[in-house]
Amino acid sequence: MAQTYKICTLPGDGIGPEIIAEGVKVLNAVGKKYDATFECTDALIGGCAIDECGTALPDATLEVANASDAVLLAAVGGPKWDTTDPEKPRPEQGLLGIRKALGLYTNLRPVQIFAALSDASTLKPEVIDGVDMMIVRELTGGLYFGKRERFYDEEGAGTNGAKGQRAYDTLEYREYEIERIARQAFEAARKRRNKVTSVDKANVLETSRMWREIVHRIGQTEYPDVELEDMLVDNTAMQLINRPADFDVVVTENMFGDILSDEAAQITGSLGMLASASLGDGVALYEPSHGSAPDIAGKGIANPLAQILSVGMMLRYSFNMGDAADDIERAITEVLNEGWRTGDIADEATPADKIVGTVQMGDLVVAHL
Repeated sequence: MAQTYKICTLPGDGIGPEIIAEGVKVLNAVGKKYDATFECTDALIGGCAIDECGTALPDATLEVANASDAVLLAAVGGPKWDTTDPEKPRPEQGLLGIRKALGLYTNLRPVQIFAALSDASTLKPEVIDGVDMMIVRELTGGLYFGKRERFYDEEGAGTNGAKGQRAYDTLEYREYEIERIARQAFEAARKRRNKVTSVDKANVLETSRMWREIVHRIGQTEYPDVELEDMLVDNTAMQLINRPADFDVVVTENMFGDILSDEAAQITGSLGMLASASLGDGVALYEPSHGSAPDIAGKGIANPLAQILSVGMMLRYSFNMGDAADDIERAITEVLNEGWRTGDIADEATPADKIVGTVQMGDLVVAHL
């Protein structure tokens, strides 16, 4: 009997609707091969939700998400909704809000090099050879969710003692938040190369000193078989460029993880190749690591491979369909090995007839499943 899964699909903004269509196309092809049915229900998030509902995360979207087995997101944001007015909604609030509402405290971002795309990296081939890391980012604590406030016309806040603006953001973590993300990292390492790099700023921040103490306690008492090293965030930023292949699992707090995961993504040569999974104890969310790319929206040239890879992560982590996920990764590898490229991953040596658009790339992946 065919298994049926309910998926909340969130096309979002920019290139989102174009790339998520290709993800669903591949998903349906997988369903036919593995005798599974995927029921996808679209909902609003981000800028399009602001335009239609006045909020980046409508209640109706949360209802659909909570009633689903998984959430597949494309992208949110764009210059249309950029504002410095704290009273106005921003598309990113939708993403932060759904993570919080679903209790998604872990973000997994795999960083791997596809051999066919090694030349796309700005780093030397000998530096990126063997790169295979997993960045584990805490998602629901830290500066992004701490108390914040902005003051206007405050005495002494301006130049030469004049009135001016003042603002603050609060970096805060609780013990249980660090314990659970540490366990996720150690568990991931046990399935990989058995090494965890914990990233903090313990020479300056009290939250980082607490982070380091708790990660060490969890490692020593529960995962003594896993190698653990500490690294300051600024040094990590350098070593990701200097010796990226030395990293296995990298675990860190919210803002550090946000920045370092984008840096690590560039090692591969294109954000268009990197997927991510946001996990908690219930419904999980899967999305590409890139943004909404409004400058190319509607042109049919966006790279859908990160979205398709996020479908693979959904199959693996939410539906326990590891073989299907492997199939998707194999299909993408074969397509790339045959020389097919979207514009963002093409180079001067790519023949013009090998550069394809969004829909064509999705079709190629389906043909190789």
